[in-house]
Amino acid sequence: MSLRNERVRKTLMKEIADIIQKQLKDSRIHGIVSVTDIEISHDNTFAKVYYSVFASDEEKKSTIQAITDNTSKIRYEVGKRIHLRLTPELKFIPDDSLERGANVTQLINKISRGEI
Repeated sequence: MSLRNERVRKTLMKEIADIIQKQLKDSRIHGIVSVTDIEISHDNTFAKVYYSVFASDEEKKSTIQAITDNTSKIRYEVGKRIHLRLTPELKFIPDDSLERGANVTQLINKISRGEI
């Protein structure tokens, strides 16, 4: 990945997280939403946005749906904040790797305490 693409990726991560947390006014968004990673195409026209939601299962489902429904609004806001020739098309992908990692850590702690 070129240095420019890496700068664009980091800027996108920061701005998308900020837009979701502070600007997106949707009552279906609950808990903490964290942008975990972004994969951006070499020409910056497409970006896969991986994110985690820390909330109950029901709240997580509604948050995921809200983010999916607001993709075009998020893209519009990104375009206003980051001046690129083309604003990348965004695809949001829920990422549960942090949750799985926490569960594994919890299991290891239980094993080490002899609870399992």
